[in-house]
Amino acid sequence: MSQTLHPTKIDIADNTRAAMVGLLNARLADAVDLATQMKQAHWNVKGPSFIALHELFDAIHVAVQGHVDNLAERITVLGGTARGTAAAAAADSGLPAYPLEITSGSDHVEAVSAALATFGKGIRAAIAEAGEAGDADTEDLFVEVSRDIDKNLWLVEAHAQSAN
Repeated sequence: MSQTLHPTKIDIADNTRAAMVGLLNARLADAVDLATQMKQAHWNVKGPSFIALHELFDAIHVAVQGHVDNLAERITVLGGTARGTAAAAAADSGLPAYPLEITSGSDHVEAVSAALATFGKGIRAAIAEAGEAGDADTEDLFVEVSRDIDKNLWLVEAHAQSAN
């Protein structure tokens, strides 16, 4: 999606800024979607691990909301317009739809871990793309997001792993 960039004195070429704004908006759509998926899991989880998962999914939501803000602000730093509405996320997210009818902790662990893994894969591709474009700051932002998502994926997946 092409968009007009706002003027800025930042010393990054316009074509690089435009490419990064597009990349950042794509990952922003995924992040907004991921945040709502975490709330869906938080609200609807049931079972013996309820409180642990309820609190974990809420903590992940808070972390993802921080990433949403950082991605959107980087877009505007580069002179772009952040496309951060629910409608934009619904139209542009690359994440699989979250299953709305599940309730068991194990089903939510599977759905949340799948969402986090898909999001993380997209972020890692964005790291490479930002690096190739020569935008170290955007690359660094994506690295920060990736590190946090991987940690949260580990925390969720631990609920499905046995002690063996």
